[in-house]
Amino acid sequence: MENSGRTTVRKTVWSMAITAVTVMMILECTAAEQLHKVGSRGWIPDYNYTDWLNQRHEHFYVGDWLLFVFDKHSYNVLEVNETNYENCNDQGFIKNITRGGRDVVQLTEARPYYFLSSGGYCWGGMKVAINVEDLAPAPAPASTKNVSSSNILSRQMILLIAFCVAMAWLVLFL
Repeated sequence: MENSGRTTVRKTVWSMAITAVTVMMILECTAAEQLHKVGSRGWIPDYNYTDWLNQRHEHFYVGDWLLFVFDKHSYNVLEVNETNYENCNDQGFIKNITRGGRDVVQLTEARPYYFLSSGGYCWGGMKVAINVEDLAPAPAPASTKNVSSSNILSRQMILLIAFCVAMAWLVLFL
């Protein structure tokens, strides 16, 4: 009798833990803010950040964050206006993002943002222009004509479902 009571308590604790983790994972998957690492290899010279943006086909929304990873002793990150961006001019910058080489900046407005590195590195490609849009639109309703696109699950949701199934199996059978 005592053993079945412990089993019930253990199953209840596991169920509560699974529920809490599931809720946290769902909230993480649906969060409006995203962190975008600038450049697949970080903030470095001789890298085409325009190509990086085009390959990602990614949108940036108000509230998102950019992560710049770089050698703080060699490079910096400055926010500049469009004219200074086009001319690689670091004078009269808007904001110096540089802190420690792993620096973030939040995109707080729907507008173009222009970033570059000074010391001539801009001419070597260390500049990026990010167009920020208003908050992400709500997902469109599923089309009955194109069922294949509505059947595609995101990687996060697949992981979430696999985790829930594994935890349920543990609770029920162990």
